[in-house]
Amino acid sequence: MKSSPSNSIDSLKQKSLVSQLFARFIAFLTRRSARLLTGARSLWVGCEPGLKQRIYYANHNSHIDFILLWSSLPKPIRRQTRPIAASDYWLKDGFRRFLIQDTFSGVTIQRQRENHEDPLQPVKEVLAQGYSIIFFPEGTRNLNDDVELLDFKSGLYYLSQEFPQVEIVPVWISNLKRVMPKGAFIPLPLLSTVIFGCPLKDIKTLDKQTFLQYAKEELVKLKQAEYQ
Repeated sequence: MKSSPSNSIDSLKQKSLVSQLFARFIAFLTRRSARLLTGARSLWVGCEPGLKQRIYYANHNSHIDFILLWSSLPKPIRRQTRPIAASDYWLKDGFRRFLIQDTFSGVTIQRQRENHEDPLQPVKEVLAQGYSIIFFPEGTRNLNDDVELLDFKSGLYYLSQEFPQVEIVPVWISNLKRVMPKGAFIPLPLLSTVIFGCPLKDIKTLDKQTFLQYAKEELVKLKQAEYQ
């Protein structure tokens, strides 16, 4: 006996609901585990948490950077904030794809331009929809202990130009090189701090190099707040 179209639709809806509930559970478990294992604390030293549309840009040392920053946001803000992640890592297999897309509502981008396509187009689309984002302007993880930050890629500048109404907030994440060293699968139990700075000011007239240098300097300044 063949199932009716309505039964098939109901079955798909049930599977979708189960998938959504499972994704929410994984998000809750990951968020709590990340903060527990890293002993993370949040410091809002330059702005207050609020439902303003923002680009939170941060230093990038490990694959759990965005999870820790995302977890540090109050729930109403977290629901309106989409992490930006590299597709070459997060789309490698079905489990990672499920994590980034279903669990964290992340947006994946190609780190290299292909076929003259704009790699920032998926980011621009979610900003146009009113979401905030978590962005890593270094473009890749900084695994060099002798360098605080890698040179910023130009993406943050172009987003600032196209979306001048969106606040751009630096966020320094401390200790994650030691909490999640290269090759590790489980974070080490060390204290980490997520520090939110002051939104960048008077940036509309800055040229690209001046803007990127200013954004980099404002991010590094936040290290000082770690011990306050």
